[in-house]
Amino acid sequence: MTSTIVQGLDSLAHWRAALARDVQAFGVALHSQSLLEESEQATLTGLSERLKADKLVLAFVAEFSRGKSELINAIFFADTGRRVLPATPGRTTMCPVELCFDPKQPPLLSLLSIRTRLKELSLTDLRLLPDQWQQVPLDPQNPKSLAESLAAVTRTVRVSQEQASALGFWDPEVPDDNPAVGEDGLYEVPAWRHALINYPHPLLQRGLVVIDTPGLNAVGAEPELTLGLLPSAHAVVFVLGADTGVTKSDLRMWREHLGQASLERFVVMNKIDALADPLLKAEEVQNQIEQQRRQVAQTLEVPLARVYPVSARQALAARVENKPALLRTSRLQPLEDALSAQLMPRQQELLTQAAAVAVDQVRGAVLRRLGDRQRQQAEQLMELRGLRGKSGAKLRMLVERVETESGEFERCASRLVALRAVQLRQQKGVLASLKTEGVRYELSRLQAAMSARLLNLGARAAFEASMARLRESLAQSRADVEELRQMLQASFDQLNTEFGFTFVLDPMPAMQSHADELDTIERNYGRYLGFSQAWRMAAPGFAEQFRRMLQTKLELVFSTAAHELDRWGKTAQSQLEAQLHERRRSFVRRRESLQKVQLAAGELEQRIAEVQAQDEALSAAQAHVNRLATQVLELAKRGPAGLKAGRAGDPVQTAAAQTAAAQAAAQAAAQAAAQDRKQGEAQQIAA
Repeated sequence: MTSTIVQGLDSLAHWRAALARDVQAFGVALHSQSLLEESEQATLTGLSERLKADKLVLAFVAEFSRGKSELINAIFFADTGRRVLPATPGRTTMCPVELCFDPKQPPLLSLLSIRTRLKELSLTDLRLLPDQWQQVPLDPQNPKSLAESLAAVTRTVRVSQEQASALGFWDPEVPDDNPAVGEDGLYEVPAWRHALINYPHPLLQRGLVVIDTPGLNAVGAEPELTLGLLPSAHAVVFVLGADTGVTKSDLRMWREHLGQASLERFVVMNKIDALADPLLKAEEVQNQIEQQRRQVAQTLEVPLARVYPVSARQALAARVENKPALLRTSRLQPLEDALSAQLMPRQQELLTQAAAVAVDQVRGAVLRRLGDRQRQQAEQLMELRGLRGKSGAKLRMLVERVETESGEFERCASRLVALRAVQLRQQKGVLASLKTEGVRYELSRLQAAMSARLLNLGARAAFEASMARLRESLAQSRADVEELRQMLQASFDQLNTEFGFTFVLDPMPAMQSHADELDTIERNYGRYLGFSQAWRMAAPGFAEQFRRMLQTKLELVFSTAAHELDRWGKTAQSQLEAQLHERRRSFVRRRESLQKVQLAAGELEQRIAEVQAQDEALSAAQAHVNRLATQVLELAKRGPAGLKAGRAGDPVQTAAAQTAAAQAAAQAAAQAAAQDRKQGEAQQIAA
């Protein structure tokens, strides 16, 4: 029994693989005909890589013993015929776990010691330090060995109160959340800070990433979870116990870490089978479940439709034992339908938009280039036809005119060089305002302001002031980009009018999206700088991790904005260089045609025929580019539902298959180019 979300992921993977193949074939065909500039090749390559590497991230968050791991097993891994994640009564998964698949790595469980919290290094830093992780090989073909290996995520260690406090698990201000002290006077805490499971499950190979996050302390004590992993997830599934409802710790976790409306949130009331009562009728039990569901929705202030009663244990057993009736009793299907219906279309929409923008941009640039060649061919054809019956003096006059026009064009070329220099200078100024050094300077000011105040009081005001200055810097760069755009547009219009160029300026980068991202960062990180969170910021290592995470996020915003601007500028520069080069080639061809006719009058009709053939080849190339681009865009718009089964191939296309497809496309394009070259010099120019 395959779940709806599994089917949705499968369809999405088929569609992404097919779309990536079409994008790759589009680029190969254009490259084989020398129609692709470097910036356009980079655009298609970036789109293709995004289609291949796109991920769907689902985060499961709950307090201990809510049955969260069992729910993950039931939704994603029931086809293995057993539990992949440990899910036995009591405390199971003790540390945050990421399940994903990287084909470059073997099946592996990587464990990060809890004591790395004392080193004041963020998870981002530690991911780059493999020697800090304990690695356990996994054998996917041996279920018993696999279960034993993954059981490592349940391990704990016993530490003193001082050590528990330093690690972030004990605080006198929140005694209810502190671990219980044992007879030996020690406290039980997780042995691991984080776990990465690289597992070749088909769903993970299709781009699914599952984040399993246990316990309030595990979430709150790790800044990267609350400020990095959870906000970046496409959806968060918050798991409660149907028998307990919303407990105090559940409500605190929800309000502190999951309450922002920007997150896509689903609430699961698990363990509804625990409400079964042999003394009550089935209808009365269902009424109790619905009453609990309404109470949960009211307490968490979410729509009732977003609260799903489920029995993960029954659902897993039903799928393992193939019992449809038990699966219906578990009520898992509505949750899976909601996840599939609300997440998959959004993923497809984002990828479709990216494909449409990239392919339309490349097609427009190539068609403009072909159109400019065709216009020059038309001028040359008119010139040659006008030579019919003309004398040698007329020919010499036309040769002199070409030389004159060529000289005038070279003077125009100096203007293009000057324009390029002005553009580079202004663009360099804009990029200077987006350098990450500005972010680091602001954070150093913020850190100094925070350290100068007792208990970090007033830190929020200092933080808001720093964010305001960064937002102002981004706004200034946006104004500078607009000034650069106006200068380029005016210059392009003038050059197009005076010299017949076809310069077209692409839309400027959408800087507003980066300003919106700054607002999101300020909203998420600012929550930790209020009075209620002062105790957490005072915890050893937390403030430093907070600063590192904030710096990483802010630098990403500014570096992304700089990258987009740089790519936009290079696209404009490539037009200048390409059309300058093409115009020079045109003068060379005109001069050679006239010189050949001068030497042998009988070659006039042959040259006219060759130029006509060139024109026809250019028209055919335009049609071919349009046909390829339309094919890619139609596939993107149809989405997984419109993908023909015969085109999808394997859901996870191997590198060998991708290479074979590219080679086949290149071979076909080369054969077509060779056939064109047989028709003469014109086909060489078009191909």
